[in-house]
Amino acid sequence: MFRNSDSRYGSVAVVLHWVMALLLIGLLGLGLYMASLPDVGFDKQKIRLILLHKEYGILALALTLVRLAWRVGNVLPELVEKMPDWQKVAARFVHLSFYALMLALPISGWLMSSAMSVPVYAFGFRLPDLIAHNEYRFELLVELHKWLGFVLIGFIVLHVTAALRHYFICRDDALEKILPGRPG
Repeated sequence: MFRNSDSRYGSVAVVLHWVMALLLIGLLGLGLYMASLPDVGFDKQKIRLILLHKEYGILALALTLVRLAWRVGNVLPELVEKMPDWQKVAARFVHLSFYALMLALPISGWLMSSAMSVPVYAFGFRLPDLIAHNEYRFELLVELHKWLGFVLIGFIVLHVTAALRHYFICRDDALEKILPGRPG
């Protein structure tokens, strides 16, 4: 099943979901690791990691736009029928928050690089600076980017916890709708 149905996500949405999950977790892990490295002397390894983080951050932004377009152009599977209304609202809120964070994090990183006049490359192409050089804005954007990352970690923990609760405790099909290789 290529497209979404009322009962489950289609193969495109499933692949985008799991690729993005792995990419975001990888970017978060890399970001936390880079932040733990000393800034003094900026060794070549840290610079390589920063460049890799930026490049894959732009990939995440591009995939988010594809994913958002796919979501807008497809029906969303119905939420679990017996789920209380507050949980349905919370589920939609968390999903929309993910989209906001998946857009805000790479854009804040791109703005951060622009504010320090450090070019951003995405797979061989130099992207334009979004704002002029400004060290004060750079410092603000560093903090914003960091805290958005922490918020994303919190939402991932919440999302995974809810999915596992649905699977192991509620024993409904909420998780099954997004798992690869499941029948429609």
